[in-house]
Amino acid sequence: MMQLLPMYVDDIIRRAITEDIEGIDVTTDFLLSPEDESDCYLMAKDDGVVCGMDIAARVFELVGEGVTFTAKAKDGDRVKYGDILATMHGCTRTLLKGERTALNLLQHLSGIATETRRCVDIVAGTNASIADTRKCMVGIRAMQKYAVRCGGGKNHRFNLSDGAMLKDNHIDACGGILPAITQLREHIGHMVRIEVEVRNLDELQQALDAKADIIMLDNMDNDTMREAVRITDGKAMLEASGGITHETLRGVAETGVDIISIGALTHSVKAFDISMKWVKKDA
Repeated sequence: MMQLLPMYVDDIIRRAITEDIEGIDVTTDFLLSPEDESDCYLMAKDDGVVCGMDIAARVFELVGEGVTFTAKAKDGDRVKYGDILATMHGCTRTLLKGERTALNLLQHLSGIATETRRCVDIVAGTNASIADTRKCMVGIRAMQKYAVRCGGGKNHRFNLSDGAMLKDNHIDACGGILPAITQLREHIGHMVRIEVEVRNLDELQQALDAKADIIMLDNMDNDTMREAVRITDGKAMLEASGGITHETLRGVAETGVDIISIGALTHSVKAFDISMKWVKKDA
């Protein structure tokens, strides 16, 4: 499992806390004393895959002092409705101030991991792997891609510097696939791979002739993709993309493509339902 850079995580959490608390929490700070302590726990309210446990714990460390966070699940674990994900004890002020930020991040990342795992399970037994895209929320891309990995998926490029990807607009602007790839190869280093988006089998053949490393089959039907797999015959990796749903995913995987990229994993995923419950104090 890839690890997130601590300073990156802390920067996101600090910005989130600052956005949520502009100086003081006018409810908590005037209602409770710094000495007040409480017990609470995080509970899953659905079945899925958890992601962001260390991030949630770090929220309480940065928002204040005096909280002990004990994780009962780790990133990548499958959990069920009612499972206790973590218990917390300590300063009530800190628990209340960190609650929303911790839940926002934990629920969002767990939602991504859960949806990714659902897709991975659908294609199980085929050659295809599930990958994300750059359709991510601004500022938390690495977190979102980490969640995809926790769900069993793979990461597409993190940014525009990671690899060369010729989409339809690049190709049209350069006058075709061959001139675009030829020009790219004059400038990129030997570590950079080239991916080409193609819209039909004629463009597929052009990409193969130009020795593209990866070819994206954009919005092709299954019969066309099966033919693309036959024509390619292992000369390049094939990626399917465009409008793929749970209902169509298995059929796409069974065409023989290597990768299926799904933007919805990160750009429109449903948050995984998690509640922070309080243990009632003795009267």
